Amino acid sequence: MDVLLFNVTTAALLVLMFTCARTLVGPETAGRRPIPWAAVGLTAVAVAGVAIQASWHGAMAALDADPSKTGWWRGVTSVFMQNGGVSGAAWNIVTLAVIAVLAAWFWSGPLMLALFLAGALLPEHIDALLGLASDSTDPRNFAGSSGATYFLAATLAGALLLRARAPKERLLALAAPALGLALWFAQDNGHGLVAVYGFAVGALVWAVVRPLRQGRAVPA
Repeated sequence: MDVLLFNVTTAALLVLMFTCARTLVGPETAGRRPIPWAAVGLTAVAVAGVAIQASWHGAMAALDADPSKTGWWRGVTSVFMQNGGVSGAAWNIVTLAVIAVLAAWFWSGPLMLALFLAGALLPEHIDALLGLASDSTDPRNFAGSSGATYFLAATLAGALLLRARAPKERLLALAAPALGLALWFAQDNGHGLVAVYGFAVGALVWAVVRPLRQGRAVPA
């Protein structure tokens, strides 16, 4: 029962952040937007990671982020290893694809990729800065794309907070880190704290990017 509750609340957090992202991008504009090739490429790499796992027995040992092992590449390659079985891998890839598309449309492809990479690498360093255990907030358990995906989704909620004009949209944006913190405190759910990190980074990045876009007259 505890596992089911954990999975349901974790999924609810992502649905909430998806709603923020959809509000930010504008569902009515989807048909007029270009193909987000960066998101397509990122998803293809995630699918390739699963294919490598299926065809190479030693893939997880060689590419995961187990801190007892050496390898500078593990922080990145571990994101494309999945450890939740078939259903978990499918969920991670589908949610990554959806969030990456929305993020590419809003942030641009290169910035989306940079924020996804930040979601893979930053949380453990923020943990260390805050004095938290290095693996306490890592929802990947040394492998999996969910941590980076939740971080990326939360950046869109952070941008929505600063960009929204309607109070209900700001409340929607604030609900994402609020639920994230609730999951962290109630369940020790690392997805929640990673979402808080992503929210803060998204707000900061939008505060920097927005004046640049306005100066170039590029609509977000």
